[in-house]
Amino acid sequence: MGVSRGVLSNRLKWLQSVDCLQLKPNRAGGKRMRYHLTKKSIDLYENVLMSMNWERNFFKTPQLDKAPLTHLKCNNIFTPELRCQTCSELVFPDEVEYKPGPGATRDEREKKVRRRSSVSIEEVPSKGSLYKNLINILGDRWTANLLALSFHGLTRFDQFHSELPIATNILSNRLKFLVEQGVFRQSAYQKNPKRYEYMLTRKGEATFPIFQTLRQWGDKWCNNGSKGKPMRLIHKNCGRTLHGQVCCSECGGKLKAREVTFSWD
Repeated sequence: MGVSRGVLSNRLKWLQSVDCLQLKPNRAGGKRMRYHLTKKSIDLYENVLMSMNWERNFFKTPQLDKAPLTHLKCNNIFTPELRCQTCSELVFPDEVEYKPGPGATRDEREKKVRRRSSVSIEEVPSKGSLYKNLINILGDRWTANLLALSFHGLTRFDQFHSELPIATNILSNRLKFLVEQGVFRQSAYQKNPKRYEYMLTRKGEATFPIFQTLRQWGDKWCNNGSKGKPMRLIHKNCGRTLHGQVCCSECGGKLKAREVTFSWD
């Protein structure tokens, strides 16, 4: 994984503390303990499927390419698709309207002034990272926030800066990074002084199912007694509150972890 034992141990302890992992005795006996997923972490399965789909579509990841997914309900190799639970239509980002929910708040985090690590993801000594390209883009809180805000129609530097507690040099750095990664495309809207708009590319728009499944997971598991969901999404096609579900491309059935198999060659 390219991580030290100390860092790995720290992350495993943190995952236990937030109820995403449980330590249980080995069924085969002995003193060794094993880590098991909890219901909270299993509920991230739809997000994992859409993350895998994004990696496959935009990068060459041999380990993923050699592991076709089979839906046991229809016994077909499939591609995961995000569909509206109400009308069963495929969900696309330009068909979604955003409204504040009862739990909506502003981002009050402390302003960050440190830059991203200068180490490229390609330099990380790991052969087993299946989602390293996605992690490279969304693993930083500011790039993830910028992408999320772009789905709300924000395109300009000042718009992003007004929504996030981020230093201007860091914002410039993250926007440049997203352009370099092919997630945003840059277009000048003013010549003097020169100013740019940052719009989603096809690669950027394709992250929408990842954000949507993660948002739904957060609404369920990370509410922490607040007034309610921070955001309400409307699916324009049917006019109803959007709840996306990840479905099989072959039979249209909702995908469940126990009904999907894969194998490594």
